[in-house]
Amino acid sequence: MVIITFFGKKTPMILELADIRIAPGQQAAFEEAIARGLNTVAVNAKGFQGAKVNRGIESPERYILQIFWDTLEDHTVGFRQSPLFTEWRAIVGPFFAVPPVVEHFELALKSS
Repeated sequence: MVIITFFGKKTPMILELADIRIAPGQQAAFEEAIARGLNTVAVNAKGFQGAKVNRGIESPERYILQIFWDTLEDHTVGFRQSPLFTEWRAIVGPFFAVPPVVEHFELALKSS
């Protein structure tokens, strides 16, 4: 595990990467929903450090959601097994064309 220093504090960080496919023509509504879900639900989860959302250029119905967590368990246990996850899924889940593919990563290298 690589330790990154933020503001003088050493902390491990886990990247959750979700590959999301939505129904065609729903981009604007989905982007509003995912922003609302991140800003009102995910932000309240223990270990949540922040998130990024990227939309596909060649496939505009494809999104890559990156969420940064303190630990793997903050996501897999603390968030996924809490009422927050139910709230999150109620906001973003209706847009999913197929279930998202979710994987976790730890930093192996960092360039300056």
